[in-house]
Amino acid sequence: MTEEKKRTRRANGESAIYLGKDGRWHARVPMGYKDDGSPYRRHLTRPTRKELVDEVRRLEKQRDEGAARQPGKPWTVAKWLEHWVENIAKPVVSENTYDGYEVAVRVHLVPGIGRHRIDRLEPEHLESLYRRMQSAGSKAGTAHQAHRTARTALGEAVRRGHAAKNAAALAKPPRMEEDENEVEPYSVDEVQSLLLEVNKRRNSARWMLALALGLRQGETLGLRWSDVDLDNEYLKLRRNRLRPKYQHGCGEASPCGRKAGYCPDRVQVRRETKNTKSRAGRRAVPLPGPLVVMLRLHREAQARERAAAGNLWTESEYVFTKPLGGPLSPNTDYHDWKRLLEDAGVRDGRLHDARHTAGTVLMLLGVPDRVIDQIMGWEPGGAARMRARYLHVTDPMLKEAARKIERAIWGAPENLAVDKDQDNEP
Repeated sequence: MTEEKKRTRRANGESAIYLGKDGRWHARVPMGYKDDGSPYRRHLTRPTRKELVDEVRRLEKQRDEGAARQPGKPWTVAKWLEHWVENIAKPVVSENTYDGYEVAVRVHLVPGIGRHRIDRLEPEHLESLYRRMQSAGSKAGTAHQAHRTARTALGEAVRRGHAAKNAAALAKPPRMEEDENEVEPYSVDEVQSLLLEVNKRRNSARWMLALALGLRQGETLGLRWSDVDLDNEYLKLRRNRLRPKYQHGCGEASPCGRKAGYCPDRVQVRRETKNTKSRAGRRAVPLPGPLVVMLRLHREAQARERAAAGNLWTESEYVFTKPLGGPLSPNTDYHDWKRLLEDAGVRDGRLHDARHTAGTVLMLLGVPDRVIDQIMGWEPGGAARMRARYLHVTDPMLKEAARKIERAIWGAPENLAVDKDQDNEP
């Protein structure tokens, strides 16, 4: 028997390499332990010893770096994404974040790349998906949401040893058009036009909190009277109103045939509010005098509505409610904003654009950055980035900058006139 054919005694954890009766070289590579604690070894076979040794060394390197696939049947992308979104992400992220993940997984990622094995997914597979999404009419932002979801989910798969690389971290998402997320804040004239229309409407203070102080929709709708101190002219922000989510309550025996949100016996399965996700979000915001007056009048109007509704009133502590009490729906609030813009004769825009407007007005008034950060609820570490995103340079600011340059270089206007007269002298 040749020396090559002999099996030699090896140390614990060392790979076994031997020539099999089939004439091929075989190896058993220790890779760790199975879920039940028993040793797990990978079997490799190659026609030559050199090829096998190279493959064994590659696999041992993956094992030592913690990047090797773990024992068991390999995950498909669909199986992993569905497991990740429901069992790993859902318990630890906010409801809104989960909703974004779930839609990206169900609508785009699983149908697009779900059949691939997770350890064989390549960046090109994802890039092809993004192109197909855009060809089908999806915006670049939608493809970016799918990309971010895939990157997060596959990153967790790599950390758990189900894949050696994160294909989404290597893939290139589509280029975002510069004007796709461009925001033009409302001018002071437009805000004043909105103010005139706001004063005619129910819950008028709700809109001025957005336009004057930049409160997010969830922060405004989540406000309770215990958060508002009108005597000291400030309010505290500590929670967000969540979008309602329902499930059918009609039962399988007599289904209503409608979507869950329109079921006559619908059951709400999501809490109404959640605490703000950051320390900066839990903040005190000063109230301008006119807003204090508006909130006082609003509280009196709400008391009259409560008295008129009698037993039909749904008691709650919310500052802004439905006509019969109870918290406002974010969806209803959004459509109210659209009607407000139309009735005021102001160009269409997102509700979140009001927040951009408030931040820009604060900058236009020369409010210090630190105070702007406090009012807007921005974390200190990311405040500069958020200011760059939300605070917009307006025409009046550019004109004022031009006047300052003029005074600095050419001097005061009267000096310019003197210089021109001297130039004209013979």
